[in-house]
Amino acid sequence: MRKLLGFILSPIAIIAFLLVLVIFQPIQWVAYKWFGYSAHKKVVDVLNLCLFRTIYLLGNTVTFTNKQKLPASRPIIFLANHQSLLDIPPLIYHLRKYHAKFVSKIELTKGIPSISYNLKVGGGANIDRKDPRQSLMEMGKLGTRMKENNWSAVIFPEGTRSKDGKVRDFQAGGIAIILKKCPEALIVPIAIDGSWEMVRYGAYPLNTFTKMTWEVLEPIETDFGTIEERVKEAESRIKKALHQA
Repeated sequence: MRKLLGFILSPIAIIAFLLVLVIFQPIQWVAYKWFGYSAHKKVVDVLNLCLFRTIYLLGNTVTFTNKQKLPASRPIIFLANHQSLLDIPPLIYHLRKYHAKFVSKIELTKGIPSISYNLKVGGGANIDRKDPRQSLMEMGKLGTRMKENNWSAVIFPEGTRSKDGKVRDFQAGGIAIILKKCPEALIVPIAIDGSWEMVRYGAYPLNTFTKMTWEVLEPIETDFGTIEERVKEAESRIKKALHQA
């Protein structure tokens, strides 16, 4: 029944999603060109609020829980498991006070209304997976910007999306590069659950009446072992929160 409803409701949600992207493209441009970073960021925050609200048109729900007292005075590296592209809008919106930047494939900087423009000017890292040197340099530049501006970053250490919700092994390489430039950054795990079910049939139909949750977990301080051990601890906490330990 949920899949059948997906065939009916998906066109409505997809059209709404695309309309939001198209509408916010010129608004972003004006905000950035005329008023600078702060105005552009506010526009991007509202953009992502609107994007994940289109999910509700499918009867799906988004619950973001953050019971942690995270500092606003230092950079943070949020490490999250990755289940679908729909993971991203709630993260951008709900972590907006931390100026969280993303690591994205360079291919995404072209051809996608609103998203491509934000990736170009928003301050994240756009990496070319075919060029390891370029990728390393971009990660290093992101770490420098985090240190200079007190920004944060969201990283999906699995490297790819999980199609069945099972958490894959976390990789520490890119995180280590950021921490070399911004060693004071706090690591904070985020457990994402349920978003894979929304796209379990692919891009169409989207699944309906799916409960999706984002939970911010306890921070991992810089004195907790090596970088690799901190990343593995984040992986372990996320698996435990998702009952996969």
